[in-house]
Amino acid sequence: MRIIDEANRCLQCKNPMCQQGCPVGTPIPQVIALFRENRLMDAGKLLFDHNPMSLVCSLVCDHMAQCAGHCVLGRKGTPVHFFEIETFISDAYLDRMVVQKPPFNGKTVAVIGSGPAGMTAAILLAKEGYSVTIFEEENRIGGMLQYGIPDFRLPKSILERYKARLIEMGIRIRPHVVMGGDLMIDNPQRDGYACVFIATGVWRPSTLGIQGETLSNVHFGISYLASPGTYSVGETVAVIGMGNVAMDVARTAFRHGARRVMLFQRGSKSPASSHEMESARLDGAEFYFGKSIQRITPEGPVFRASVLNEAGRPVRVAGEEELVRADTTIIAINQRPKDKLVKTTNGLQASERGLLIVDAHNMTTREGVFAAGDVVHGSLTVAHAVRDARNAVEGMMRYMQG
Repeated sequence: MRIIDEANRCLQCKNPMCQQGCPVGTPIPQVIALFRENRLMDAGKLLFDHNPMSLVCSLVCDHMAQCAGHCVLGRKGTPVHFFEIETFISDAYLDRMVVQKPPFNGKTVAVIGSGPAGMTAAILLAKEGYSVTIFEEENRIGGMLQYGIPDFRLPKSILERYKARLIEMGIRIRPHVVMGGDLMIDNPQRDGYACVFIATGVWRPSTLGIQGETLSNVHFGISYLASPGTYSVGETVAVIGMGNVAMDVARTAFRHGARRVMLFQRGSKSPASSHEMESARLDGAEFYFGKSIQRITPEGPVFRASVLNEAGRPVRVAGEEELVRADTTIIAINQRPKDKLVKTTNGLQASERGLLIVDAHNMTTREGVFAAGDVVHGSLTVAHAVRDARNAVEGMMRYMQG
């Protein structure tokens, strides 16, 4: 009943700001209108056709910065929580959708990586009659959704349901294949694939370049999230960084035995979303700003105070060193792409940050090879990955059609 009440609050604006706030441009008023008319499956189809990752986005997006944050009702009151409506509709549609496989159009595509960008591209291409094979390095699909977002934020059973739909659409999945290691980009092009799509994400953790990073009680955030049960973090954890990954690390650590978790940031602001930060605070996380890491010891990290400019950014350090005692220190400052594809593929170029260089149609510097998502732009949201993958699919279809 709450979902119905929430849908009935929508004003059906002629100029929907909520839709403009969505990176994918989800047709929110139309979806809500269909839902109001008890046309649940029609609403689900509209969502899925526009954004195959709609169920995931409804759970993990920063809604207050996107749809809900742009709702006109939020200016003087409470915005429509469209993400709750989207979750209800998309959850029902994912299991009940009728998959209609179009005739094979004679073109095959290799998708490298099964994260949100890879799955989006595979689904959109399959719906147009292309034969798609996903090459995945791990044993399960999902990429960052599987190994970078905790289960309490995104139940992994959802990804298994997506896998069932992918197979039903005729999409083939090859797990445990390392492109740039087991196989090269040249191989699918040699074997008759008309296009190659790279969506390998950002899995190499950025390092601090300080003394102590090789100590046994120091770990990287993205690696910890991939398999938290294999780590013994003790009762006190220090997290270096305050982005969304750091928030997930802190909340996960509490759920794996930590009693105290402290997060440290050089500047005066956290780059994480307000929702993620508040969720970590509710779990008990402590936040310390203006702390510049100097080195890490077996007893914990050592800081000096940051001297900040008017914008709250650190310009230098001052004062004496301060040891913060912690059983484990987890570095969660940023991630970048692994470089094995660039190193093993002639003509494939990347920026200084290791991000793949693409044109307006998402083709890389290697003809017939496209890319989208975090491997092109760095860490962004699932919705941004979907939007980028849609653009790449349009570019690939134009390319394959000559």
